[in-house]
Amino acid sequence: MAGSYNRVILVGNLTRDPEIRYVQSGSAVTKFALAVNRRTKGADETTYVDIVAWDNGNYKLAETCNTYLKKGMSVLVEGRLVIRAFEDKDGNKRKATEVVIDTMQMLDSKGGAGAPPRSNGDGASYDNVRSMPKANSTHSSLDEEAMDDEIPF
Repeated sequence: MAGSYNRVILVGNLTRDPEIRYVQSGSAVTKFALAVNRRTKGADETTYVDIVAWDNGNYKLAETCNTYLKKGMSVLVEGRLVIRAFEDKDGNKRKATEVVIDTMQMLDSKGGAGAPPRSNGDGASYDNVRSMPKANSTHSSLDEEAMDDEIPF
């Protein structure tokens, strides 16, 4: 049997401001959506992708996304594709397709339209977006299960 590989890299613009929630364990989870454009000869095609960011240990990816990302901003995200099954309020079975990210990089230039000030909270500013730390997600599936039960996005 051959191995499997689940990796997604997307560049797009936020369709709305991120929403942050906290699960019972205290972990933060942030959701937002990206509009990813594909140019073709006839017309442009836009795909809307739901993105999920979790806080992971020392790196607060969910909180960073919530603090610095705003509607319209251009970002690069990297993570894995997840398809969740759940029941809605009426008892109907549903599926949600989303990308659970472990890295995010803002692509808007410093001071560009829609770009928030880049600060790490202690008065120091980021000179460029590449100076922002990247995270490797190792959160457990328990956090995802908690999200299914507690966070109705």
